[in-house]
Amino acid sequence: MGMDWYDMIAKRNGGYKSNAIYTIEGESGEEEFEKRLIEMLPSYESVLDAGCGDGEFTLKMAKYAKKIIGFDNSNELLKIASLSLQEINEINNVKFIYAHTKDKDGLPFEDEQFDLIYNRRGPTSIYNYIRILRSGGRIFSIHPACLEKAKERLIKGGFINIKIEIFDKAYIYFPNEIEYAKWLTAIPGNPDYTIEENKDKLEKKIKENIIDGRIGEQLWRYLVTATKA
Repeated sequence: MGMDWYDMIAKRNGGYKSNAIYTIEGESGEEEFEKRLIEMLPSYESVLDAGCGDGEFTLKMAKYAKKIIGFDNSNELLKIASLSLQEINEINNVKFIYAHTKDKDGLPFEDEQFDLIYNRRGPTSIYNYIRILRSGGRIFSIHPACLEKAKERLIKGGFINIKIEIFDKAYIYFPNEIEYAKWLTAIPGNPDYTIEENKDKLEKKIKENIIDGRIGEQLWRYLVTATKA
């Protein structure tokens, strides 16, 4: 997905926010990621949020961290993040900047600038930038896809102590098709399932995702932990 799509989702949805109603059952990789990250953050001086999007999660983590820089490749999402930061006067340890892991000049960070990089469903291409981690620094990530590509990039990038954990026991359920359509619409790469012209696509998705008579999907995730020698 290109930057145009992320800019569009920022304008259409006001960021990654979704007001869909749902319940999650089973052990959630998302919850485990957040829990572990909160435990990690106080121990690190300089933290990078890779692919911070609209900044909502970055700002949520701010109270546990000494300093966080969040970067994203969508100017529209960063506008939302910066506005949210301005509205919360008591947060002074967060900064948002524009950057792209695939720019020809690379990321605009110094060598060994960070001692923790976290990546919450952000670009796996961040694994190509081990240079910005200090020796002994850690990267901690959660992803819903691209497992083999992530493994390849971690090894090629020079990381050690690579640990990958699969979380496949959680399921998300929706009370009706309207809430399911809202949730689907907020997922990167998806069309707007709430509009009439995509009704057939929504009905197809529903037929593919009926679990014991309920509308639902498996929340398959994997967590990555690795360090720089």
